[in-house]
Amino acid sequence: MQVSMTVNGQTVAAEIEGRTLLVELLREGLRLTGTHVGCDTSQCGACTVHVDGLPVKACTMLAAEAEGCSVTTIEGMANADGTLSPLQQAFNDHHGLQCGFCTPGMVMSGAALLAVNPKPTETEVRHWLEGNLCRCTGYHNIVKAIMAASGQQVGETV
Repeated sequence: MQVSMTVNGQTVAAEIEGRTLLVELLREGLRLTGTHVGCDTSQCGACTVHVDGLPVKACTMLAAEAEGCSVTTIEGMANADGTLSPLQQAFNDHHGLQCGFCTPGMVMSGAALLAVNPKPTETEVRHWLEGNLCRCTGYHNIVKAIMAASGQQVGETV
């Protein structure tokens, strides 16, 4: 079947099988490998992308379901001049990554939160990230990064 959508601001079309997952189309069909496959069961959040502005776990969405939609991947998060977005820079500045495997999904989830709640509390950030797993950082620096991108700081007590 033929599918078309806008990915990171570019119109794309592809011939896919009906069972093709969005993450497969992005990674294998479009070579946008920043979207990671971690668990294939929507448990880890490493495959999080935005579809029409909403966070979606691309390992559980069929590519055909994105027909006509606007999809944003981690590759589409940078500023127009290629520099890191404020959220990406905050992840860098606050050491919100270690191995980097979960980072694209964390950034995409954090960006979705900040789009609907530009000044979240630390508790709201932690709650929002419940669908994303990180085995390296213990989450504190990820939370610090998202709070910093919102212009806030994490309190001294967690």
